[in-house]
Amino acid sequence: MSSTSEEPWISWFCTLRGNEFFCEVDEEYIQDKFNLTGLCDQVPHYRQAIDIILDMEPAPDDDLANDPTQSDMLEQAAEMLFGLIHARYILTNRGIGQMAEKYQNGEFSYCHRYYCDKQPVLPVGLSDIPGECMVKLYCPKCLDIYNPRSQRHQHILSLPVGICVVSVCAY
Repeated sequence: MSSTSEEPWISWFCTLRGNEFFCEVDEEYIQDKFNLTGLCDQVPHYRQAIDIILDMEPAPDDDLANDPTQSDMLEQAAEMLFGLIHARYILTNRGIGQMAEKYQNGEFSYCHRYYCDKQPVLPVGLSDIPGECMVKLYCPKCLDIYNPRSQRHQHILSLPVGICVVSVCAY
């Protein structure tokens, strides 16, 4: 299932239930080829995936993108590519600012420990290797890392939130 014609794909994807750990990546960042260096080797159907993310119409001669039976596969490729782009974006000043705002607003949840007094937590990855582990939550008060309580967050791989997100606490 993809975005509606009036809502950009990035906004649609970030508002899906379970994707609260993502922030909206600026289209200008995605359009800068330097920021995407090396990602074409990691994502199948890279060209079609980037077109989906940027809401571009597929080329008329692109048989794969124009085949309705392939839409789920291309949507998965777009989600994977967006996750890889997101992991890089949140290391930029603008990305850190967006993640810091979500952290300060408690959008990532709160520590469940009593003595942490509802301390906001941060999503954190324990690995930069795609598919190696799932996202965890870090509490800067008790310094603990634990699994998200919500089942909808336990499918997110650690890579889209990165291993450096904890730096937002000092921001």
